[in-house]
Amino acid sequence: MQKGMHTDRARCVRAVQSKDERFDGWFFTAVLTTRIYCRPSCPAVPPKPENMTFLPSAASCQQAGFRACKRCRPDTSPGSPEWNRRADLVARAMRLIADGVVDRDGVPGLAARLGYSTRQIERQLLAELGAGPLALARAQRAQTARLLIETTALPMAEIAFAAGFASIRAFNDTVREVFALTPSELRGRTPRQPAPGRAPAVTPGALFLRLPFRAPLNPDNLFGHLAATAVPGVEEWRDGAFRRTLRLPYGHGITALTPHPDHIACRLTLSDLRDLPVAISRCRRMLDLDADPVAVDDQLRADPVLAPLVAKAPGRRVPRTVDEAEFAVRAVLGQQVSTAAARTHAARLVTAHGEPVDDPDGGLTHLFPAPEALAAVDPESLAMPRSRRTTFTTLVQRLADRTLQLGVESDWARTRADLLALPGFGPWTADVIAMRALGDPDAFLPTDLGIRRAARELGLPSTPAALTARAAAWRPWRAYAVQYLWATDSHPINFLPV
Repeated sequence: MQKGMHTDRARCVRAVQSKDERFDGWFFTAVLTTRIYCRPSCPAVPPKPENMTFLPSAASCQQAGFRACKRCRPDTSPGSPEWNRRADLVARAMRLIADGVVDRDGVPGLAARLGYSTRQIERQLLAELGAGPLALARAQRAQTARLLIETTALPMAEIAFAAGFASIRAFNDTVREVFALTPSELRGRTPRQPAPGRAPAVTPGALFLRLPFRAPLNPDNLFGHLAATAVPGVEEWRDGAFRRTLRLPYGHGITALTPHPDHIACRLTLSDLRDLPVAISRCRRMLDLDADPVAVDDQLRADPVLAPLVAKAPGRRVPRTVDEAEFAVRAVLGQQVSTAAARTHAARLVTAHGEPVDDPDGGLTHLFPAPEALAAVDPESLAMPRSRRTTFTTLVQRLADRTLQLGVESDWARTRADLLALPGFGPWTADVIAMRALGDPDAFLPTDLGIRRAARELGLPSTPAALTARAAAWRPWRAYAVQYLWATDSHPINFLPV
């Protein structure tokens, strides 16, 4: 069992007294006298240390009878970095809960995805987080409900349904218990609500929200990479935003993500509002918004070769994906070809086999084809060498029949081994999937041509074995070191589009 930061009382007290926003999401402060819980950076006067207790999750605070602070809104903190830097059972379970698995499939469905019994999962989550999977999912439903109450004019019954509540009564009870306000009172506290009887100012299904992150965040490589590799019809850079289509559990969506100094502006258009929490979770994951850049950069700047790169542009994130299977297919299409050629190959597949979508606000046309659709593609129609056709067809067939499963719950080491066992999969393909699809923060690409070129220019070893040995000092953040090394090049992936 991991020992969470909330157990270090002295450190937590210091963070609260200094209102240090870097620790938002790492732990929560529950105030014994007022029975409210806050994020560490709450603007209110800090309580006396003897009146503070520290808990690891919003769900554990709610389960202990504390209500959310109305000033600092702790339920909207960035997520804990723990769940994206670990591959153990608790971290994998938390990623799945954020992806809505408990709401869709219950705790048995969560257990099936993880390959453990429900009792084992409940025991480990309770031990580390003070709350079981049902309580964690309930806390997420409460946050979704609050978001819909405050940002839409939807009737409360529709909000209850969209947020995943089984009944209006459960919705009302949860909102009152968590926020100490009724749903109507919560909406009444929100400024600029449409007048009664008036239509919302946005099209049906469209939502505007702010995605928080821990500073610093350098948007250049993050949005530059996503824009430079965008597949026409599925992704685009338009009017200062990265836009893409989303395949979601209940339908589909389109997201537009715009970087700002203190948040990412997110516009979501969903065919089914029940997909809201999953869409938010996947957008956050794609942009690596729950990372801890201070810990990453502190480790990397200890290396005198990397220190100037970190000092020049701190806070680089790893550009990831909203769909692990899609990314694996695109990685194969990108083997030994240019970025432009990979985009062309992917665009042909999208046009021929993707599912059409309407996008009145831009140029998006399709969802990326599902593995089942790609498994039916005639290999002879693929404009690629025969060996790569075999790699492609083997991959999509394994994804379609689920003998290879790529998801937020994947065990990084085991899945990497499974990928390397496929024909045509070498270390570069397996490692780029581990880094950008599976989210392994320590994935490394010593055979990548851009990394080897950067290594030579910086005086680092350039052979894969020697560079891997030299990079041991960067662990467990080698995927972030890759971003800093790539940034030494003038490739478009390193620049925010204009």
